[in-house]
Amino acid sequence: MQSFKANRSITVGVPREIKTHESRVGMIPVGVEELTRRGHQVLIQAGAGQGSGISDEDYSRHGARIVPDAETIWSQADLVVKVKEPLEQEWPLMRNGQMIFTYFHFAASEALTRAVLASGATAIAYETIHDPKGGLPLLTPMSEVAGRMSVQEGAKYLERPFEGRGILLGGVPGVAPAHVVVLGGGVVGSNAAKVAAGLGARVTLLDINLDRLRYLDDVMPKNVATVFSDRHSILDSVRTADLVIGAVLIPGARAPRLLRREDLKLMQPRSVIIDVAIDQGGCVETSRPTTHDHPTYLVDDVVHYCVTNMPGAVGRTSTYALTNTTLPYVLQLAGRPLDEALARNAGLAAGVNIRAGQVTNAAVAETFGLPLQGWDLG
Repeated sequence: MQSFKANRSITVGVPREIKTHESRVGMIPVGVEELTRRGHQVLIQAGAGQGSGISDEDYSRHGARIVPDAETIWSQADLVVKVKEPLEQEWPLMRNGQMIFTYFHFAASEALTRAVLASGATAIAYETIHDPKGGLPLLTPMSEVAGRMSVQEGAKYLERPFEGRGILLGGVPGVAPAHVVVLGGGVVGSNAAKVAAGLGARVTLLDINLDRLRYLDDVMPKNVATVFSDRHSILDSVRTADLVIGAVLIPGARAPRLLRREDLKLMQPRSVIIDVAIDQGGCVETSRPTTHDHPTYLVDDVVHYCVTNMPGAVGRTSTYALTNTTLPYVLQLAGRPLDEALARNAGLAAGVNIRAGQVTNAAVAETFGLPLQGWDLG
């Protein structure tokens, strides 16, 4: 095995996720092995990997120290690695100078933003890290999962026992398939369209980027129609939609509202909206966060599904897909002082949303009218 000498040694902590039905975990055993081989200490909260099929013994066998509670993780870890944003009961545990590496989606919660600011911790958000091509490598795997799941969940909630229209997504001979409208042609939208088309649905895929639409038109099956997205084309599409999937994203910022409350009256009774953008505030005016326990609600006879941690329902798949991409960044953050790590990787620097009580991400600052602070990386 290749030897590696780290520039420093820190403590990395992985707490158990406490969001409802969140079965993902921030690190898998190979991550523990890579960190301990570099001289770092890794603390794993007991039971953290259970939802992903990873036992405490799997972690300890590769060098982790299993600790009984989250308080130990937060009090001792220099770098906390999570999946979802800290919830309210975790806010008092955050501390000055600590690095927290997770999905934050600050634009969806002013309370979370102000709690992290008050703590003095450094918040490094998965969703705003970018690669040299401008892509969002840590958002991509969960967007792939959420896009595919959106069709799976939409098909279920179209069933009558779940308050839907009673429609089979792909139809049968002699009966037309469902009409699926996908708002946004990025990673979520393209995955949703591909799965919906594969099940036999008639799909309309809307986006504002013509180059992206041309690409999607080339690669998508023939039952996917690409349409330029504007107010009129959106309303024309949703009038006949059985399932609408909200898949828009502005990195770090609140999702744009594409459907208003009055637009629901144009939709078919008991049609379904799956708002995947709910992590960033939702792209439908009537969307509000829901959980896997209570995933849907009705507004104007339209079913809304707005679960904020959709990939958490498929924890094993999601954990391995996510940690495949997060581990190299964890190693960079652990291996060097923060300023040095950020200076070496501009894409990682873009992930810093809050540092030492200051907002460092322009979209977050603009969302809440907070001052924007930059820093000199030398």
